[in-house]
Amino acid sequence: MNRILLRSVREYKKESFLTPVLVCLEVLMEVLIPLLMARIIDVGIMEGNMAYIIKMGLLLILMAMLALVFGAKAGQLGAIASSGYAKNLRHDIFYKIQDFSFGNIDHFSTSSLVTRMTTDITNVQMAYMFTIRLLARAPIMIVLSLIMTMTISMPIAIVMLIVAPVLGVSLIFIAKKAHPHFVQVFDEYDVLNNTVQENVNAARVVKAYVRGDYEIEKFGKVSTLVFRLFTKAEKIVAWNAPIMQFAVYTVVIVMVLIGGESIISGSMQTGELTSVIVYALQILMSLMMVTFVFTMIMIAEASTDRITEVLTEVPEMSDKADAVTEVKNGDIDFEHVNFSYAGEGGNLSLKDVDLHIKSGQIVGVIGGTGSAKSTLVQLIPRLYDVTGGCVKVGGVDVRDYNLEALRDQVSMVLQKNVLFTGSIYENVRWGDENASDEEVQRVCKLAQADSFIQEFPGKYNTMIVEGGNNVSGGQKQRLCIARALLKKPKILILDDSTSAVDTRTDALIRQAFREEIPDTTKIIIAQRISSVEDADVIIVMDNGEINGIGTSEELLKNNAIYREVYESQMKGGADDE
Repeated sequence: MNRILLRSVREYKKESFLTPVLVCLEVLMEVLIPLLMARIIDVGIMEGNMAYIIKMGLLLILMAMLALVFGAKAGQLGAIASSGYAKNLRHDIFYKIQDFSFGNIDHFSTSSLVTRMTTDITNVQMAYMFTIRLLARAPIMIVLSLIMTMTISMPIAIVMLIVAPVLGVSLIFIAKKAHPHFVQVFDEYDVLNNTVQENVNAARVVKAYVRGDYEIEKFGKVSTLVFRLFTKAEKIVAWNAPIMQFAVYTVVIVMVLIGGESIISGSMQTGELTSVIVYALQILMSLMMVTFVFTMIMIAEASTDRITEVLTEVPEMSDKADAVTEVKNGDIDFEHVNFSYAGEGGNLSLKDVDLHIKSGQIVGVIGGTGSAKSTLVQLIPRLYDVTGGCVKVGGVDVRDYNLEALRDQVSMVLQKNVLFTGSIYENVRWGDENASDEEVQRVCKLAQADSFIQEFPGKYNTMIVEGGNNVSGGQKQRLCIARALLKKPKILILDDSTSAVDTRTDALIRQAFREEIPDTTKIIIAQRISSVEDADVIIVMDNGEINGIGTSEELLKNNAIYREVYESQMKGGADDE
């Protein structure tokens, strides 16, 4: 475990410390038990001393009970420590992700982050539990058992001193050979989880295109690869048991030979031989434990690196100590902005954008696919940072704002609308968790969502399934618009968010914007000219640059791109009629 991950132990330090202490006490009892058994045999039974047998027997029972209590308590505290550690790790990763910018999130796939928070943390949890329990137990058991063996028979102790290191090195060698395969397995787990996630999320598309067989084959290939890698690793690890058994039986035979001669010569008693055999088995089993823990640590090492990668990821955005916490108005200024997703030196998605929008204006943005329309508006709530120039909101550079304060005043309905499992009330209240039922219903009416909500049996208490798959695309868009309106923002951005609604509903939504939120700056990205035709100003984007800006009438006169789109859509509409 590295230091970065161990910081997550926090409030479970006490349990983490007490567990190995209790394990040590348990081991002490277990080491003394064979000695008492030897005394019962050699003194009590051989001399027929029943009183001694009863006395030592009661002491033996007491030690066994103490070993049981210490062991049970160590197991309980170890479970609390490891589970709490895993809980804190999940907490730390999840909270870390909340601080990520879009750029940080782009470094990891969703399936990879899910794997790190589940499988990888489970591996680290198990390794931690075995470390504080078994790794504390094994060395002490080996040392104490070896000392006790030396006091009884030095020749047998010498055998153990020879066998133990050889066995330990062999088992550690096996663990190291298996480690690379386990590392590769967890990388393939990401691919496997991503395949499953894509298939489940796109289930309707898969069925619509009858691609079930293809998806099954794709899943089968990844699953088979994971199986093969695990099989390779397990085949190597499987050598542990036979090597261990060979060492155990070899040592027992040697001990019986040495012990038998010693008993015949009178230098060792029967009870002592019995205790030596027990000590030898304890030493060998402890070595097996060490190897098992070492294997778990080797497996967890790959998971540790993957978790550390997330925890050490530096958020691209952070609040300044004197960050501005109030957005004065909805003014937006782009001052010679350049932007590249790859950062400095990368291909520019936005090139020298100079743009000034007054608070309360309705701004339309059109352009072909890949013209950087979405990139333009994503810089306003500082989802990404500019590569050059600056973006100002309310006259202040967005980099000087407290991120929460800025984004609280910039409502954004993205191209890919997302709803969460819960009722319609709960989904819309993402805009304001304290909003009353009446406020929720009001914004749904403004977003033209109330009419279809009233048709549901549960109305506003209707449950939305994961991803909003039980509502249509247009219904989902309107619910997301209602959610954004509930924030009462100073800036409202619709990134092609009315594409799935009919033109009449689109017009009603825009009319509601004009009448109900006149002071809010409204930016509407659309493919349909009708969605932006009545905007105060329309921006035409082309290849990351502003190709034209003005009203619809002005652009029809002096902008070829706008005129071409306008005529093609109007002609198409006339043909339809």
